[in-house]
This record gives sequence, structure tokens and C-alpha cells, in this order.
Amino acid sequence: AQQAEPVVVKNIAARPGFGLQADLDGRRLLVGNRSLMESEGVAFGQALTPAEQEMNKGRTVIFAALDTELVGLISVADKLRSDAREVVTKLRSSMSRVTMLSGDNRRTAEGVAGSVGLDSFEAEIRPDQKQIIVESYRKAGFKVAMVGDGINDAPALAAADVGVAIGSGTDVAVETADVVLVRPELSTLVKMFEVARSTLRIIKQNLFWAFFYNVAAIPLAAGLFYPLFGWTLSPTIAAAAMAFSSVFVVTNSLRLNRLELSK
Repeated sequence: AQQAEPVVVKNIAARPGFGLQADLDGRRLLVGNRSLMESEGVAFGQALTPAEQEMNKGRTVIFAALDTELVGLISVADKLRSDAREVVTKLRSSMSRVTMLSGDNRRTAEGVAGSVGLDSFEAEIRPDQKQIIVESYRKAGFKVAMVGDGINDAPALAAADVGVAIGSGTDVAVETADVVLVRPELSTLVKMFEVARSTLRIIKQNLFWAFFYNVAAIPLAAGLFYPLFGWTLSPTIAAAAMAFSSVFVVTNSLRLNRLELSK
């Protein structure tokens, strides 16, 4: 195989959730998952035995076929990042549920979910099914953040309340998402939620201050207290007070620049 010459294929077409197909020397080349092979009538023969052995090891098996003849198996495995379990633990501590939606086979997905401590997972699902699951969570009253980096994640990213794409992902995912994480580290995801929560907290503080300040100051500036207590504000002091309110809101917002994030 190391000495094999690369071949030229034509008419390459993606089959979302299944794999891809192309033309090779007048024959149809199929590369993808088991569902793609079954839908195209490919005969597995004895190949399912080694495929099952690889899947039992937590690996993903990709099938290759010419027309309806199975010609090869490709076994691949994702290497979990060292901080994956720590990041999932932090997310679980502040969220109702952390779920994985995967197109991989169930055994591979189950192994990954168990390794990082996920609440639940869905395996062997297509892009449209990911979208349906996200929409079902939203209909149940959850606020959903979807994180993805591939073409198959794009529909779910669009359906979520907040779609988060990894910067190194596909263009489709990046264009669909609401937030793009430029750095690939998983810890960036935790930091993103910390920044979001801190921003929302400061917005609420600013709104409360502006409301309280104006409720108290506008009647005073308008002279409503003058007949009762003789209180009044000169135009100069009123202008200064208004400027102080704006400066306070801006200064409070600038606290985000000094926000201490998780390592």
C-alpha cells in the first residue's frame, strides 16, 4: 500500500451523515459508514468480522466500495485531549446537561462519553437528526448551546440558541455559528461561558443603577421636591450628575477587562 500510486477521481459529492461518492474509472466509488454501504446494496461478506473487532476497540470504521463490491476498511480513532474530562466537569457544574451528538458508531461514542464523564450521548445520527434533537431541547424549555466544527454540525449550530464553532473547523460551521473560538483549546469554551455570565451580570448592574439613579434624580432636577423641601438642582449640577451616571456605567463595564478566567 505504501507504493500505491494516487488515483484520479471525478464528480466527488458529499453524502452528509454517510460519507462521499465519486467516479473512478467508470465505476462508482463509495467511502463512508455502514449505513451508506447498506443503502447502496454493498455486500459485506466476511468483512463485518474485522470491522466489529475494530469497533469493539472504540475505533471508527470507514468502508470503501466500488459499485456494490466492498474493497477496503479504514479504522481510525480520535485521540481525546488531555483536558477533555476537566472541561466537561466544569461545564456540568454550571449547566443542566452536557450531551454529545455523534455520527460515529455507538460503541465508539459510548467509550468517549464514558471517558470524559458526559451526562448522555446520541450516536449514529445524521445532521438533520442533530438539528431535531437540538430543537427538541429548546421546545422542552432548555437554553441550548451547540458546539461543533464540521459540515455535519451546521444544521444543529443554526438551530441552537447559541452556536459555537471551533476556529479550525470547516467554513460552513464557522459561518453558521454565532460564536467562533479562535483558539482550539477546549478550556476556551469554559472561558467563553464565564465571560458571557460576567457580561450579563454587569449589564443587569448597569440597568439597575441607571433605573435607580434616574428615578431619584429626574424628579429632583425637575423641581418636584422644591415645594415640599426646597430641594432643587442647578443646570450645571444636573449636567454633572448626568455625566457621572454615564461614567459609572462605562467604568463598571470596563471591569470585564480585568476579569479573571479559569486556567
